[in-house]
Amino acid sequence: MASATLRRRLHHGDVDGRKYERYDAATDSDTLSEPLLGSSSSSNNDSKAVYNEERTLEDIWEEERKKQQSHWTLIFSQLIAQWAQWIAKVVFGSGSLFGRFLSLPHIGSGGRLLPPPLSLLQEERLRNIKRRIEIPFDGSRMEHQDALRQLWRLAYPQRELPPLKSELWKEMGWQGTDPSTDFRGGGYVSLENLIFFAKTYPESFQRLLHKQDGTRAEWEYPFAVAGINISFMLAQMLDLQSGKPSTVAGIRFLEFLEEDEMAFDNLYCIAFQMMDAQWLAKRASYMEFNEVLKSTRTQLERELALDDVSSIRDLPAFNLLYKK
Repeated sequence: MASATLRRRLHHGDVDGRKYERYDAATDSDTLSEPLLGSSSSSNNDSKAVYNEERTLEDIWEEERKKQQSHWTLIFSQLIAQWAQWIAKVVFGSGSLFGRFLSLPHIGSGGRLLPPPLSLLQEERLRNIKRRIEIPFDGSRMEHQDALRQLWRLAYPQRELPPLKSELWKEMGWQGTDPSTDFRGGGYVSLENLIFFAKTYPESFQRLLHKQDGTRAEWEYPFAVAGINISFMLAQMLDLQSGKPSTVAGIRFLEFLEEDEMAFDNLYCIAFQMMDAQWLAKRASYMEFNEVLKSTRTQLERELALDDVSSIRDLPAFNLLYKK
């Protein structure tokens, strides 16, 4: 009985990772290279040993089955995750309503908004505009002098270019004979803004320069100096002096930078046209310019906060640039 039991036990050869030598039935006194799971002293004990061994095999198969199940579960989980990512791109993309909601800024400490992460392109363009607004106007630099001359040629293409110090500059809306004294806080970027306006939207530029729209005041705002003030107002409104814009208008401007490298200059043109419309609506005069500029900022901030605005062209006031 004991010998038959041992043969059955050793028939498996490899149990639980351990190798067993084949048993020779002719010599019961021979020993195994490694002990079995039970004692061979009695048939009862041999039966217990066979039962324990069979339990071990079942455990091994069960363990292997669980491993296979876990493996396939992992594969299906990965597939589901990939499908979920694909669906998210379609449904929650940056252009969708959900995508716009998910990309909204969060409220940080002190009530400041935390802008969403910026792309490398947005970071680069933000650095560029911040660098531009930090450059002061320097009348001794040839580059800045040439920019003033370019502005004159764009404003008055049929007229002769005057010296950099001349009474003729007052016709453009400079306060004195030397335009370089009017820049102050506006910096060189305000001259760049005027040049961009004249080149990109020439009809709108000429209408404002020559005050062609509406019934004008007897004491009008000076065109060029008003442009400098608008540049300064815009930089403040968009929070460009801080490390990263954290106002509603500033964060919306960051979104514009993704698609429009000249977003600041385009907003400048819209703000200028918007300011003139406010001027006419209020029937304002020279002494009320600051009040009109404040109203312009409020209106522009309101439009930048609209939910359906995702580009410069979505702003309601953008149409003012093409008014006939």
